[in-house]
Formats: sequence, C-alpha cells, structure tokens
Amino acid sequence: MSNRLPADERRTQLVAAALELAAGGGVGAVTVRAVAEKAGVSLGVVHYCFDSKEALVVAMANSVVEQLAGAMHGAFDVPVGEQQSGGVDCLRSMLRAGLHAVWSAIESTPGLQTLTYEITTYSVRQRTSGAPTSGDIAVQQYTLMDEQAHLFLDSCAARCGVEWTLPTATLARLSLALLDGLVLRWLVDRDSDAVAAELGVVADIIADRAVERS
Repeated sequence: MSNRLPADERRTQLVAAALELAAGGGVGAVTVRAVAEKAGVSLGVVHYCFDSKEALVVAMANSVVEQLAGAMHGAFDVPVGEQQSGGVDCLRSMLRAGLHAVWSAIESTPGLQTLTYEITTYSVRQRTSGAPTSGDIAVQQYTLMDEQAHLFLDSCAARCGVEWTLPTATLARLSLALLDGLVLRWLVDRDSDAVAAELGVVADIIADRAVERS
C-alpha cells in the first residue's frame, strides 16, 4: 500500500482501522502497532499522524460522535402526521415517533453503542488522571447529543403549538439520560420488546412537561 496519501486521508484511514480494532476488542486493543498492521502501513506513518495513543483515541471519539449526531439528526427529522391538530397529544405522538426512529438507528449498531460507552469510560478515567485532551471526549460527546435533542424538542413544541414548563436544556439532558439507560440495559439483555414499551413511557414523561400555548 502506498504511503503517499494526503495527511487527512491517511488520518481517516488510521481512525477507521482503530475503530475496527476497537469494535472487536475494545479500546484496549488499539495500539500503534496494531493500527499500523491493520492499515497496512509502517509504525512511523501512525506516529506521524498521531503523536500518541491518546491523540488517536480522541480522533476515534470524534468520529463516533459525528456518526451518532448524524444518526440522531436524521432520526429526529420526523414529520407531523396530517391527522394531528396540535397540542400535547400531537407532541406526544412526535416524541414517540422520534424516539422510535432513534432507537432503530441504535439497535442496528450495537457495536458502535458499546464502543461509545467504552470511549466515555476511557475519557472519564483520563480526566481523573489529569489528561485534559482525552478527558474532554465525553464532554464533547454529550454536548453534541444535547444540541440535537434540544433542537428536536424545540421543533416539536413549535410544530404542535405547546410550550415547555421546564428549560429545554433540562429536558434534553433528562431525555438523553433516560435513553442512555435504556441503551445500556438493552446491550445487556437485548430485550427489544421491553425497550419499545419503555420508549413510550419516556415520551409520556417528557410530554407531561408541556402545556398548550395560551
């Protein structure tokens, strides 16, 4: 394989190799040597693109966050049914549709979801040990997710003619925390039927924090 790819393309190639390794063996399986072998390049090429494993994991996390944010953005872009006239019932319907759409994206990528938790744990441990760069990974990850959820909730409220009784930022955090718990539980027991019912409960919890505009 040629070692003359532009730097950006080479970095993308190496991150893809690292993600493939992590999908099979976790973050612990990602070493400079393993990534070089997986990508078919020399150790020097990896060191040229990433000065440490920490820098490589940061790039991996950014790639994962971009994938997740894209999936959330696409899943949350759900239309209001023509039969909906507005109000809290309209909101509840939109929330359920959005959550189920997001769940479809989650359920089809179990390996990516598991890796997300691993990278988050890695980031928290690195922050505790005083590594600011990789320690910020989890913060960036949740900030992006918060932004997507915030936009979705505001869009639902506007389209259904309701207003939130709590700050949207608070509801976005709550929604994602509940969804986070469901994902982790599903990764353990793979009970999709239970999640389908629980998503409806989450939608009801959030919808109960809205009132029709006067």
